[in-house]
Amino acid sequence: MISALLSTKALLLLLPGLAAGLLAGVLGIGGGVLLVPLLVSFGYPPVMAVGTSTLAIVIIAFGGTLQNLRSGHLRLPSILALGLPSILTAQLGVFFASQVWQPVLLASFGFLLWLTLYLVELRKKLARLPNAHPRHHTGNLLPARIFTGGVAGFLAGFFGVGGGVVLVPLQILLLGEPIKVAIQTSLGVIMITALSASMGHAIANHILFTEGLCLGLGGFLGVQISTRFLPKLPEQLISLLFRSMLALLSIYIFWQAWQLASTT
Repeated sequence: MISALLSTKALLLLLPGLAAGLLAGVLGIGGGVLLVPLLVSFGYPPVMAVGTSTLAIVIIAFGGTLQNLRSGHLRLPSILALGLPSILTAQLGVFFASQVWQPVLLASFGFLLWLTLYLVELRKKLARLPNAHPRHHTGNLLPARIFTGGVAGFLAGFFGVGGGVVLVPLQILLLGEPIKVAIQTSLGVIMITALSASMGHAIANHILFTEGLCLGLGGFLGVQISTRFLPKLPEQLISLLFRSMLALLSIYIFWQAWQLASTT
């Protein structure tokens, strides 16, 4: 009986992990915008959902980065330039996630979903502009890279996301990267941000390892598919489904925050 329940639970976690992985490869995000609400819906405390999500995202981002490496799309210098600043800021995010009142953490995540909706739309607009193509910069890009990686790291630690919701638009806006290069680079950076955040959450005992591994395995399979077929996928349809799902998830998260605030 126990093994049957564990198998059912594993299957329930593998499927949304697969969906998160598909979105990770297409949109250059870690998938935490799906994983955290899912774990909250299973009754886990918000901070545990955040911590567990970071473990799954490490596996998902590793899968996407591995596939990009095989296809020759991995740019290690760019990944390190953005990822190294995120290591410290991810720990700051973990600290604040541990200190903040849990209903506030949930409500903040709901606002993050709204921000993600805006940034996905912004990314579409940027892709149609000249700055969606490579530009030659004469200035120093180091401050922009530190800022971009730093923001992504804090989001990873505080919200249990990979930070890709800001990595892709900021790479286009501040670094002049083409959109598909920004997506591919984003997955490599997310692996660093999520790894740093998951280590911090593990030390704070915020990670459910079985759940995180199941979600991560599903995501690993999904990102292998989406990164392989990224140039062929109808992004408009995927973007529409993604935005619709985020809108529904934000409503659910705000409701959960209200329920939690009412009982504490």
